[in-house]
Amino acid sequence: MASSLTTITDEARIALDTLSGRAAGLFSAPSVRLGVTGLSRAGKTVFISALVHNLVHGGRLPLFEAQKSGRIARAVLEHQPDDAVPRFQYEDHIAALVKDRIWPDSTRAISELRLTIEYESASAWNRMFSAGKLSVDIVDYPGEWLLDLPLLGKSFADFSREAFEMAELPVRADLSREWRALAAEAAPDADADEMTARRLAESFSAYLKACKADERALSTLPPGRFLMPGDLDGSPALTFAPLQNLTGERPRAGSLAAMMERRYEAYKTHVVKPFFRDHIARLDRQIVLIDALQALNAGPAAMADLERSVTEILACFRPGRGNVLTDLFSRRIDRILVAATKADHLHHESHDRLQAIVRRLADRAIARANFSGAAVDVVAMAAVRATREGTVKQGKETLPVIIGTPLAGETIDGETFDGKTETAIFPGDLPEDINAVFEQPELASKPAAMDAPVRFVRFRPPKLERTAEGVTLSLPHIRLDRALQFLIGDRLA
Repeated sequence: MASSLTTITDEARIALDTLSGRAAGLFSAPSVRLGVTGLSRAGKTVFISALVHNLVHGGRLPLFEAQKSGRIARAVLEHQPDDAVPRFQYEDHIAALVKDRIWPDSTRAISELRLTIEYESASAWNRMFSAGKLSVDIVDYPGEWLLDLPLLGKSFADFSREAFEMAELPVRADLSREWRALAAEAAPDADADEMTARRLAESFSAYLKACKADERALSTLPPGRFLMPGDLDGSPALTFAPLQNLTGERPRAGSLAAMMERRYEAYKTHVVKPFFRDHIARLDRQIVLIDALQALNAGPAAMADLERSVTEILACFRPGRGNVLTDLFSRRIDRILVAATKADHLHHESHDRLQAIVRRLADRAIARANFSGAAVDVVAMAAVRATREGTVKQGKETLPVIIGTPLAGETIDGETFDGKTETAIFPGDLPEDINAVFEQPELASKPAAMDAPVRFVRFRPPKLERTAEGVTLSLPHIRLDRALQFLIGDRLA
C-alpha cells in the first residue's frame, strides 16, 4: 500500500533526498535510521530513553551480542543530522526517570536523536575495511500520525463512510452518539458555515478522544492530529469532520460538503503527505510499541481494534531489501519489531503468553495487510522495569506477585495508593488458550472490569540499584537487549 501513498513527483523528491543523504554520508560513519512509534501510552519516550541510557552506561544486556562479547568500546550522543527536526530531550527524560522517579511526558510530535556506537567487528575481514562506528538516528513519532497515511488513498466520501461505519460499532456507538446526532442535522448541500464546521469538528474530536480513554483503549482513530494537533490547533486544516448522505458526486461550490472536502484534502496535502515523504520514507528499521495489556483489559473489541491498527501501520511502511544501486535512491525498512510493552506488570510466568498473543496479532495483521519483504519479529518487554517479583502465602497457597510502588491515586480492591508505599500485587494470569482473546469481538459493546485478565496498576519508575562500590547501575529492563539485537545487532557484527 505504501507505493499508493505517493505520486511520481513525491518519489522523485524522495530519490533526490536519499541520494543527497547518501553522498553526504560517504565520508562519515555508516548510519541506520530507526523509527520508534506506537499508539499513545505504549512507552515510546521511555523506550528511547532506556535504550540510550543502557548503551551509554554499559547496561546489563546479555542478549545483545556486541555488548555481551565486549566489542562495544563506547556509545555517545552526537549532533543529529536533521537541523529542522526537534531534538529528543534525552537528558530531561532521564532526569524524570532516575532523579524524580516519574514517567516522562509522552510523545507529542516528531523528534530525533543520534547515538554513535564505537565497536570492534567480530569479523577480522570487516575490521580491515570498517571504521568500527555506527550512527543510530532514532526518529520518534506518534503512531496516531502514522494511522493517517491510509487517508492519502481515500476520498472525502470514502473517509466519511468508513468513519460512520466505525462509529456505529457496539464498542463506539454510545461514545459517538452526540456527534452522529449533530452530523444528521448537517445537510451536505447547505451553504458553508464556519460555526457549523467548527461544532462538527469539535464533536468529532471529542468522540475520538473518548475512544482513546483507558476504559475502551481503542486504537484506530484517524485523523491523528485531531488527538495531537500541535501547532495546527484551530487551523482550517483541522476544522473538518465526516458528513453523512454524500452522493459521491462533486459537491456544489460554496456548500458545506465542498468546504469539508477542501479542508480534508488540505490536511492530506499539507500534513499527512510531508510526514510520509520526509520521515517514514527515510527509515531503515522500525519498532512498533503496543500496549496490549490495556487492550486485553478493555475486552475483545479493543483487541480487534488494536489488530486493525497494527494492520494499517504495517501497510504504510516501505518494506524490502535493496542492493548497492537501489539503496542510492531509496530506503526500505528491512526489519520491523512489534513489541508489547509493560511486561513488568505481569509475573514472568505470563510473559510468554503475552508474547504469543502479540505474535498471533502480528501474524494476522501481516496477512491482512498483504505485507512482505521485511523480517518481522515480536517481543514482550519492559524498557524500564518498575517491579520485581516475589511470592506471598495465602492460606496453603503460594501466589506469585509483583512488587513495586504504585503511582499516587492508583486503586485496587478499594485501597488508594499514596505514590510512596511499596506493595505486592497478584496481577492475575493471562489465559493459557490465547484463542479466547480474539473471539467474537462484535459481541463486546462495553468492557467488563470483572472479566479483566490482569489487575492493571501503574507503578512509579524504580529506584536505581547501586553496587558495593557505590556505582549507580543502569535502568533495569525486560528483554530490551533482545529488541536491540534484532534491530541493530547485525549492523555491529
